[in-house]
Amino acid sequence: MAYYYFKMYHLLALYLISCVVPLSLAQDFNLPFKAVNLGNWLVTEGWMKPSLYDGIPNNDLLDGTQVQFKSTKLQKYIAPENGGGSGSVVVVNRDSASGWETFRLWRIDESSFNFRVFNKQFVGLSNQDQGTGLIAVSDSPGNTETFRIVRNDGDRNRVRIQASNGLFLQATSETQLTADYGGSGWEDDNPSVFIMTILSDKTLRGEYQITNGYGPDKAPQVLQDHWNSYITEDDFRFLSSNGLNAVRIPVGWWIAKDPTPPKPFVGGSLQALDNAFTWAQNNGLKVIVDLHAVEGSQNANDHSATRDGYQEWGDSNIQDTVAVIDFLASRYANHAALAAVELMNEPMAPGVNLDSLKNYYKAGYEAVRKHTSSAYVILSNRLGPADAKELLSFAGGLDRVAIDVHFYSLYSDMFNSFSVQQNVDFIYNQRASDLDAVTTSNGPLTFVGEWVAEWAINGASIEDYQRFAKAQIDVYGRATFGWAYWAYKCQYDHWGLRWMIENNYIKLN
Repeated sequence: MAYYYFKMYHLLALYLISCVVPLSLAQDFNLPFKAVNLGNWLVTEGWMKPSLYDGIPNNDLLDGTQVQFKSTKLQKYIAPENGGGSGSVVVVNRDSASGWETFRLWRIDESSFNFRVFNKQFVGLSNQDQGTGLIAVSDSPGNTETFRIVRNDGDRNRVRIQASNGLFLQATSETQLTADYGGSGWEDDNPSVFIMTILSDKTLRGEYQITNGYGPDKAPQVLQDHWNSYITEDDFRFLSSNGLNAVRIPVGWWIAKDPTPPKPFVGGSLQALDNAFTWAQNNGLKVIVDLHAVEGSQNANDHSATRDGYQEWGDSNIQDTVAVIDFLASRYANHAALAAVELMNEPMAPGVNLDSLKNYYKAGYEAVRKHTSSAYVILSNRLGPADAKELLSFAGGLDRVAIDVHFYSLYSDMFNSFSVQQNVDFIYNQRASDLDAVTTSNGPLTFVGEWVAEWAINGASIEDYQRFAKAQIDVYGRATFGWAYWAYKCQYDHWGLRWMIENNYIKLN
């Protein structure tokens, strides 16, 4: 009998040791978390509340908007030779438009812009304003790279473009665009008239666009009003009373420069984050601070606060990005509500290379550990063509870390043909397998940091949505650090967890 009890004790001990979430860790923060993302609060995402941008003049020409110009006289598109760079002359000889014929706007004011070309140079006057020819060679824009777009009142896409010398661009020859037209008129045979095509499927609506769009006189009040009203303590009370125990709060790198961040960003988000910590503590919730937008952009998406949709974060940005993490960790390390600091949201492969990311994650981890040994450090997996397991060995050498994976049944053509049952089966089979692949008994914890009960099915019933949501809660509930729904509020109902709970699509209690 004694041997029997000894064996049972031994087996129980082995079981406890092999549990993926050690009991000591599970007890400190009541893991796994059931959380929600407070998206579109301190980092703006225009698709979630488009009306935020309604008051911006010329709000279809914000930073990063991609445009093409076709001469009405020559019926040809403007393009920098070879996409820009050394010796690149701007010509008007293209029959159709693609990459080289597309310009990304840097907005100076509501009608003045820089034109960034395919190879990232800027269009400007030749010979530093002394010449009238157009070239695309400058890596940084100045006065000679600034142009005013004049729109026709009757047709807003019929434009004339005024250069810094006061004259308008004209296309009299396919071989050279010049800035030397002093006349007026909007006729088709006027060489200074162009048809502007806005690539509406590539527009950006992020923090850069809203702050630079409204400008320094209006943006501070617009953002302050948004922060004060979009999320309040009532929302934290709602979450606490409906089965949630944490919030993931996206923040931008400029928060570390509050109250006077670099233009066009505006101060005030730090006070809102301070409020969130207080509200969380008052309502028994924990906070995951997520560095969602890093300087240089880690994924080129508008929620990274990119200016023009280029992904440019790299080794030269590591030191400054670590400084943001150090700032956040030092400010909140001793706050009872802090659960974790996420070092970066959704770095994109291959633009963010793995070695650079690991170097940053190691330095960011050490920055957090300078201030706290108890808060978790979250490492986001790369999106794009990357191995889901690529951080496991690296993270295995760190203490109290979690790997963040994001699962959406969207953004891939594969889902477009799925039935309701196929979507549900995909969660129970493929997503369960995906989660298992990054779950180890002695390595980092796992965190499904973003998911949503939305899909590519039209006309689904509430029962269909309930099944789909339940499947995800069942599977992602196995994540050892927990999960976070995207998001709390959104103009699209199923993306808002509050609406989903209030309308009985999701029940967590």
